Amino acid sequence: MNIFSAGQIKAAKILQSDIPLSSRPFTDIAGACQMTGDELIVWIRNLSRQGIIRKVTAILRHQRAGYGKNVLVLWSVPPEEIDDAGRKLAGLPYISHCYERQPSFDGRFNLFTMLHAKSGDISPLLQEMSRLISCPDFLLLESLEEYKKTSPEYF
Repeated sequence: MNIFSAGQIKAAKILQSDIPLSSRPFTDIAGACQMTGDELIVWIRNLSRQGIIRKVTAILRHQRAGYGKNVLVLWSVPPEEIDDAGRKLAGLPYISHCYERQPSFDGRFNLFTMLHAKSGDISPLLQEMSRLISCPDFLLLESLEEYKKTSPEYF
């Protein structure tokens, strides 16, 4: 016995692939699955509350979007300053990810940011970031090749 209706299974299949590019993608998905937009949103929220799904999110394909330089920047920030530093860095337009790492990497790097730039020279961006959070201690891990950009598929 399946716990999901045929419409819900169809919605799950659509949601685990590329969501339609439109002004109301969830309404479009719902309509294709014999649901209303509100029913679809409630169903997604229920799945999330039950721990069946973690999130519905966009995946940026950096190279296709014209970003040729992708660097993970690891920061050594004093623990009492990490929340403020994280908010400041996360607000920058060229940062897609910003998160605290516990335990710290290499015993000291505790704030990770993913920086995306169109050109190869990121030194002005690094200088701005370092100045913004008053932190000169960072490590760069450059993305040389993209290996995975997919989500699990369940249906």
